Amino acid sequence: MNYLKLKKISKYYFGYEELASVLGISLDAARVTASRYAKQGFLIRLKRNLYVLAERWDTYQNKSLFQISNIIQTPSYISLMSALCYYEVSTQIQQEFVESISLNRTTNRNISGVEFSYFKIKKELYSNFVKTDNYFIATAEKAFIDALYLKYLGNYNFDISSIDFDKLNKHKLLKIVKKFPDKFIKYFDKNECF
Repeated sequence: MNYLKLKKISKYYFGYEELASVLGISLDAARVTASRYAKQGFLIRLKRNLYVLAERWDTYQNKSLFQISNIIQTPSYISLMSALCYYEVSTQIQQEFVESISLNRTTNRNISGVEFSYFKIKKELYSNFVKTDNYFIATAEKAFIDALYLKYLGNYNFDISSIDFDKLNKHKLLKIVKKFPDKFIKYFDKNECF
């Protein structure tokens, strides 16, 4: 069966080009094969021309899910509680849930039991993230500010009591918050988190 040849693909996710190469078929045949294998449950479709092997999906940890999250909606970076948990700033534990900040739109996608959530912010606030292990993630301070800002807007449930403020750099927080609207800065200043 051709499906067994797909196990030779070592990437977390792949497209028609990789399918065509591994199976020795044309690009058009790869499109049809990908669709058929997804319907049969051998592949999981992430978006157009982006698939993963279904048998590997349950083994994916944060690193691979973060990479996939960045690819599903571009541009985006991991933030909010996903980043705060990653940095061990929050006492909460998130599983099967990845939260990101995006420039395009606010949306949710459930892919085989994993919820990928994207929250749109203004371009001038899209900053303070780093690239690590092939994915973009907010700094711990920016993830906190993103969460507090979305809470301020009424778009995000944020349990501030779960945050260990000793793990956040107050000077970095104050520098980041200066980029935000004045009304939010006043809201930030009123929070007795520090």
